[in-house]
Amino acid sequence: MTDWAAPTASRAINATITLPGSKSLSNRELILCSLADSPSVLHGVLDARDTALMIEGLQALGVQIDELGNDESGNLNLRITPHFMRAGAETPTVINVGLAGTVMRFLPTVAAFAHGDSYFDGDAAARKRPMATLLEALKDLGVEIEDRGRLPFIIRGNGHVRGGEVVLDASKSSQFVSALLLCAPRCDAGATIRHVPAELGNAGTVPSLPHVDMTINSLSQHGVTVRRSTNLQDSWHVDPQNINGVDLVIEGDLSNATPFFAAAMVAGGSVSCSDWPTGSMQPILRIIEVFEQLGAVITRDGTTLRVHGTGEISGIDADLADIGEVAPTIAALCALANTPSHLRGIGHLRGHETDRLSALAAEINALGGKVVEEPSALRITPAALHGATFHTYEDHRMATAGAILGLRVPGITVENIETTGKTLPNFVNRWEELLNT
Repeated sequence: MTDWAAPTASRAINATITLPGSKSLSNRELILCSLADSPSVLHGVLDARDTALMIEGLQALGVQIDELGNDESGNLNLRITPHFMRAGAETPTVINVGLAGTVMRFLPTVAAFAHGDSYFDGDAAARKRPMATLLEALKDLGVEIEDRGRLPFIIRGNGHVRGGEVVLDASKSSQFVSALLLCAPRCDAGATIRHVPAELGNAGTVPSLPHVDMTINSLSQHGVTVRRSTNLQDSWHVDPQNINGVDLVIEGDLSNATPFFAAAMVAGGSVSCSDWPTGSMQPILRIIEVFEQLGAVITRDGTTLRVHGTGEISGIDADLADIGEVAPTIAALCALANTPSHLRGIGHLRGHETDRLSALAAEINALGGKVVEEPSALRITPAALHGATFHTYEDHRMATAGAILGLRVPGITVENIETTGKTLPNFVNRWEELLNT
């Protein structure tokens, strides 16, 4: 692990960035192409640890994945050829999920269709992430699993999944719903997925619902129809049906652009993204709205999005339930703001790579900040910050939050900066180029 002295901005920024491929879309498409009825070609697949783990896991189950070179942004072009899938017979096939939520939640649904046993495990921190809800749901669909509610566990595949109706509480992660939707078309009876929260109110809603919509859109591109209830979107049904192969371009990862946009707000100046999509299943509008509330001026010219900042940041009162993945970036900006902030609807972040609410509070407070944890929120009061080690807990979003704070606060050392390679390859080089442009 490498500790990194976060550079302080000495002047206003004027830079242009390009986006790495979307991790969320890359891993959804890798799953669907592996379950499809014909080969697929994917362009622009993110080349990072999370996607590498997904590719390695699928290959271990017998899926043929061939590299066709890289695009201008360093993303992968891949051909995926579905094959008869076989896991271990006498000894289970070992699958390493690292710390990737999409791998530990999505890949077991593929292993259920393989013939044989698959042993899932990952990084030490991965064993703390919520899994019981998904594992119990898969059992309800007819999958045999040996588990204790978390990693490690064994999927005992027999080549098919019965399917049917499953009732679950997905309030801790939308990935539980997405995982079941991705495999539903291949189930003998399809699947009906009903979210019934253990608690009423906001605490019981499915967080990050745009990611469920993203999954449904990916399924649609493969010719799969999903019927959803009109009652608060808490029920989804998929009939058994073919999953078509595709020739598809993966769009850029908008959440990975936000630390660079934040840099323009902290240092002043502007950061432009030259390949910002004109439409997306990622929560574009909500991300832009929150940045404007923080004080950014955002303009658009075709596919170029430009974020301009003055160095002055306004505190906000905002529900981030739909964009929880950018909450660490927002929290870092709020710690540098001139008025207090209340970031709400983010209780589900306690089950991410680390408990992000506790981690953000601890690390910002260690710099002299004033952050108060609530069960599903953070209250951040501006305070004079000082340098110190910013611990990352093996969480890529924590690492980029530390880098943002370091732009204004001298002497911040970000622990284990390599963890950014989980979804944002070459972060240090990208960050230093941003400041030196």
